[in-house]
Amino acid sequence: MDKILIIDDNPAVLDALSLLLEIHGYDVVTAKTPFEAEQTVRYQRIALAIQDMNFAADTTSGEEGINLFYTLRQLNANLPIILITAWTELETAIELVKAGAADYIAKPWDDNKLLTTIANLVALGKAQQDNAVLARQHDERHLSHQQANLAGLIYASTAMERVVDMALQLAKSDVSVLITGPNGSGKERIAEIIQLNSNLAHQPFIKVNAGALPGELIEAELFGAEAGAYTGANKQRIGRFEAADGGTLFLDEIGNLPPSGQMKLLRVLQTGEFERLGSVQTKQVKVRVISATNADLQHDIKAGRFREDLYYRLNVIELRLPPLAERKDDIMPLVEHFLPNRECGLATEQALINYPWPGNVRELENACKRAAVLKPSGPLALADFGLATATNDVKTALNHEPSKIEIEAAMREYHGVIAKVARHFGLSRQALYRRLQKFDIEY
Repeated sequence: MDKILIIDDNPAVLDALSLLLEIHGYDVVTAKTPFEAEQTVRYQRIALAIQDMNFAADTTSGEEGINLFYTLRQLNANLPIILITAWTELETAIELVKAGAADYIAKPWDDNKLLTTIANLVALGKAQQDNAVLARQHDERHLSHQQANLAGLIYASTAMERVVDMALQLAKSDVSVLITGPNGSGKERIAEIIQLNSNLAHQPFIKVNAGALPGELIEAELFGAEAGAYTGANKQRIGRFEAADGGTLFLDEIGNLPPSGQMKLLRVLQTGEFERLGSVQTKQVKVRVISATNADLQHDIKAGRFREDLYYRLNVIELRLPPLAERKDDIMPLVEHFLPNRECGLATEQALINYPWPGNVRELENACKRAAVLKPSGPLALADFGLATATNDVKTALNHEPSKIEIEAAMREYHGVIAKVARHFGLSRQALYRRLQKFDIEY
């Protein structure tokens, strides 16, 4: 419950304001002197203060109120303070509003107006606290990410920030990780981040794309083969597990592994043992396995295409990588990375942000390469990216660009909460920041 401090030497004023606010759900604390007010703010969590301008008998200068105001501001610079003033003190109250007071009310006050002012200020205070917490958390994560090796990953979204946070946490352990997400979303890059920030960073990091190999060759690729083990095997072949001994093996598109390969993989994960194809000699390895898939392995398990026991061996911890459409704040930083020193108009930028990118980062990179070839200089338009099949959202974005007045109105409506204002216009936070800077709107 929000706690309101009322500071006045008049018991009748304290009683009237306390009753009014308590009826409307506020927790009220009262103080009759500046000293009591200072102690309350110093030791309690106060959401808002309402203070009189005079306390000693027969004083009307407002000096006591001025001194108290600045003392409370020193104790809590973010505390909203409403001044109670008589008409004779109105000029002083206005000066204090310029100095940071939230508002002033004249005696006798209007109950409805006072309640509206308090509700708005309390809501604004909460929003500012939320933004401060988010900013602090972001700064802490940003520092942690700066100190890590992120393998050149480009991102600005909160969703990817969480993915990177978890990847860095997983890097400290040796558990098996299953990275899930659609094709082209960057699963291999996340696997690299885990490996590069682990204790195995200087050990082998071997990659295998099970989806790019014929089924009959996957086992030989993973476990090796003796000469003559299969048609075309003219010499002994070292498998990827053997090559990764002491390090990390990244198995991409693990859902494509055939049943026989699944059985052997399960054995390696359980015991560290395997045999090359065509050999009876058992090999022993110690390998950390990071796997990835764009398939629904739970569905494949029910359909009998994937072993449930292998799934739980691989999926000690699952790291889900969201599609690009769910992390719109990453789109323009990626465009700027793929097309350095090139400009897009605001409408084109918003259209790129609203495009669904079914092929994810890979599709975006290809579209940027196309734009670089077909439009080597000058501002880039949407057509340069080859996205002629733009969705209705994209077309709407091209036809509507929020004005300065609209943005300012939304900033007031949502009390300056950037995430809410951005969502209101269908913009990413980065896109909204650019417009705030363009229109010189304070935030």
